[in-house]
Amino acid sequence: MNNIFKFFTPQDRKFHPLFEQAGSNALKIADALLEMVSTADAESRKTIFKEIERLEHVGDDITHSIFLELSRNFITPFDREDIHALATAVDDVADYIYGTANRMQMYNMNTINEPIVKIAELLVEMCTDIDKAIKELRSFKNIRVIADACIRINSGENQADYVFTLAVARLFEYETNAIELIKQKEVLQTIEKATDKCEDVANVLETILVKNA
Repeated sequence: MNNIFKFFTPQDRKFHPLFEQAGSNALKIADALLEMVSTADAESRKTIFKEIERLEHVGDDITHSIFLELSRNFITPFDREDIHALATAVDDVADYIYGTANRMQMYNMNTINEPIVKIAELLVEMCTDIDKAIKELRSFKNIRVIADACIRINSGENQADYVFTLAVARLFEYETNAIELIKQKEVLQTIEKATDKCEDVANVLETILVKNA
């Protein structure tokens, strides 16, 4: 009987801590990427990259745990499809941040241009808001925090899109080394995609807000 009761009991103690871990991890990996693109020392970049790789694996483990809890529990703190969508979106942010760092390492990029740094800064701001908003899901006592965070995330994505478009245009105008152009463009595309994924998180958060606030 106790097992049946447990099955139908809302598992807020499981889902919310996991989401908060995911939000915190996304912020940590964004911070690490900004540190990586802000240093000119190749050995320091290698060390930071290893930390980014570790954090990406941590994110994968958290996402797996969320999906596992979803399969085990009938009652959830909010809609099952929203839990799945939020976990996936946050994991995608970490994946694309790792993808950015991985490309930098594989291509042995010695020069990190200013737009990459600027987008990395925007990513930290957006992941800070993701972290704050996810923490508010536990109680929904201050829904304005979630709504405002989503607005800032959407604004950050728009800024990143502008920086990316301008940077690519300048690459084609001024970069004469075709190989370097391809490297820079691909890294720019990947880091900009990470900001798109932050916007995906904001979209899911807004959906949850509408359904539960």
